[in-house]
Amino acid sequence: MREKYYHRKLIRDRIPELITTSGDEFETRVMDETEFEKELKKKLVEEARELLEAPEDELINELADVLELTKAIASHHKIDFGDVENYQAEKRKKRGGFSKKLFLIWSTGKSGR
Repeated sequence: MREKYYHRKLIRDRIPELITTSGDEFETRVMDETEFEKELKKKLVEEARELLEAPEDELINELADVLELTKAIASHHKIDFGDVENYQAEKRKKRGGFSKKLFLIWSTGKSGR
């Protein structure tokens, strides 16, 4: 019997197929809605950390992962991604984007909002 590596995390839908194709074995289970929501958010944080550490040539891969999870979270909450994009555009219109590369050092207000 081969050694088992315990991952205990959310995986993409085709990972079991890829594991089988490679000749390896696995065990999965289907999560309930509450656990799934929690694991989606944990995975988004994991991917955001990977993005933070990614070298230039890996940025597109990590950005794709972050976007996939953002879309999955929206879908889980039955939020149309077009609505997310519209909200993003409205926020950019009201508060701006990040193209000026501004870093807030201090203000007299409590939050940076």
